[in-house]
Amino acid sequence: MRKPVMAGNWKMYKSAGETSSFFEKFAPLVASATHAEVVICPTFVNIPAAVEAARSTAIGIGAQDVFWLKEGAYTGEVSAPMLASAGCRWVIIGHSERRQYFGETEETVFKKTVAALEAGLNPIVCVGERLEERESNATEAVCGAQFAGGVGGLTPAQFARIVIAYEPVWAIGTGKTATPEMAAAAHKFLRGEVRRQFGADSAASCRILYGGSVKPDNVKGLMAQPEIDGALVGGASLDPTSFASIVNF
Repeated sequence: MRKPVMAGNWKMYKSAGETSSFFEKFAPLVASATHAEVVICPTFVNIPAAVEAARSTAIGIGAQDVFWLKEGAYTGEVSAPMLASAGCRWVIIGHSERRQYFGETEETVFKKTVAALEAGLNPIVCVGERLEERESNATEAVCGAQFAGGVGGLTPAQFARIVIAYEPVWAIGTGKTATPEMAAAAHKFLRGEVRRQFGADSAASCRILYGGSVKPDNVKGLMAQPEIDGALVGGASLDPTSFASIVNF
């Protein structure tokens, strides 16, 4: 039985004070949520506030990105060992916004994933197609290429420690959501890729999350799909009551 992961990606929102206030309200609402792993990914500068606020809870803290080298003259970058030493247990890698705005490629996704694993972090590796790619029936080709280039080169032992997030780019922040059936079809394809690359046991145990305008009113339908193992939540994770409702689907 795959334990769901309900992860909140805060993107570029909240101050340190707002981070602490969120956890004051959110933590009691999910205190009994043993059915899922709960993760919050704030901005880099708010990781210390989040770690402190989550200290007496089961909530895991993650980062939204990571650099692939441990140290060096790379102004503005943050390494995996730095994140681990700050108290992070998780990291999002290859989010569509990183691909769209900051030149993320399959090669950099792979290097960042390896670096995260070496530092003991749990990577949430994102794949997903743009609207024009879905409309041209290229969803499987795009997701397959992102899977192969981003995580296909991992060893089986490395792969066993990652989580995949399917996030159709056309459904992120747009209010559009893939229907549960559309999402499940993409998840089923990705699980088939896992089976082909890493074997049946890996396919059975790999957790694949859905990300793309997940809200309290659609999470139940999504989570009813056997192929969907949790959610990577953007805007709806910024409100403690909203995200708690999603966690407690």
